[in-house]
Amino acid sequence: MIEKRSENIHISRLKNIRQSFKKKGTDGFLVTDLDNVRYLTGFSGSSGFLFVTEKENIFVTDFRYKEQSEEEVNGWDFVIERGDRLKIIRSLAKKNNVKNLGFESSVSYEFFKKLARTGIKLIPSAGFIEKLREIKDRFEIDCIKKAVERAEAAFLDVKPCIRAGARETMVALKLEEILRKKGCRHIPFDIIVASGINSAMPHARPSEKRLNKGDLVIIDWGSEAEGYCADMTRTLLIRGGHGLSRKKEIYQIVLEANRRAISCVAPGTPSVEVDDAARNFIQKAGCGEFFGHGTGHGVGLQVHEGPRITWNSSERIRENMVFTVEPGVYVPDLGGVRVEDMLLVRPGGPEVLTVLPKELEVI
Repeated sequence: MIEKRSENIHISRLKNIRQSFKKKGTDGFLVTDLDNVRYLTGFSGSSGFLFVTEKENIFVTDFRYKEQSEEEVNGWDFVIERGDRLKIIRSLAKKNNVKNLGFESSVSYEFFKKLARTGIKLIPSAGFIEKLREIKDRFEIDCIKKAVERAEAAFLDVKPCIRAGARETMVALKLEEILRKKGCRHIPFDIIVASGINSAMPHARPSEKRLNKGDLVIIDWGSEAEGYCADMTRTLLIRGGHGLSRKKEIYQIVLEANRRAISCVAPGTPSVEVDDAARNFIQKAGCGEFFGHGTGHGVGLQVHEGPRITWNSSERIRENMVFTVEPGVYVPDLGGVRVEDMLLVRPGGPEVLTVLPKELEVI
């Protein structure tokens, strides 16, 4: 059960924003990324922005979300936007004596040019709130765990449909239907069901292809709870057909790479070492050329956020980060395998949030 969100959560998050003012040389901060707006206020609508100063919390939305924001947002002064966002920002800056305004990369270049003509000094602060979001609090962890629970339950419900003769699109649609019945308000990304040679494409879209005997079948799906995401992948093998020994061999390579990456996760570990653990094993097994994407990514309000678990990342793993570990091998004209888990970093190592079996299942 998800513990009710406390207003103190948003207050503490705002403190982190304000503590950055002197360091960044700002006396105000404009938050326009809607995921960041939700992170700081709890607002789940599609139109709004925040104007934060050292003393004021100002939430701006339009008439459509007046009642919703009054229900979801606490501790903020409300302004209803009526078509001229630039005018509102200029007025708020003047009223609160803001001379140096931090802004996010979600501001379009066209809007930036107009904002620059107001005389306010603009200070770019790209990625600042996103870095704060990498460390999950109790409420966020509870939501993510609930999303994982929904995703895994939906997969178990759809498994009987995954058989020779079923179409990829049918499996994907059925999985989405079950996810929504289990409480997902939205699906974080288009579900991937890729069989046979299609599974050699890491982000294949479900097609009208039927699952055939001997096909590797990659299923990559996500879920949601209170706006927080889950993301996982399992690969199955359809009984019969040809080339099974090679396909089973590839599966074991990917599974061992997954386990090795997970085993080296701990606070303070460079994220590149997690990637190395998977990548080096796959390379030594002779499949390096068939693994071209990163080993993992953070998951939260967005299904892809920090940290990045890849070969060119410079950050370190920190306690209460949540991210995926998803090595894969994709062999053209044969098929692909990906095994993706979600991890929560604890003081002594990783807590694996995904509990679906990972041993190869031949169905």
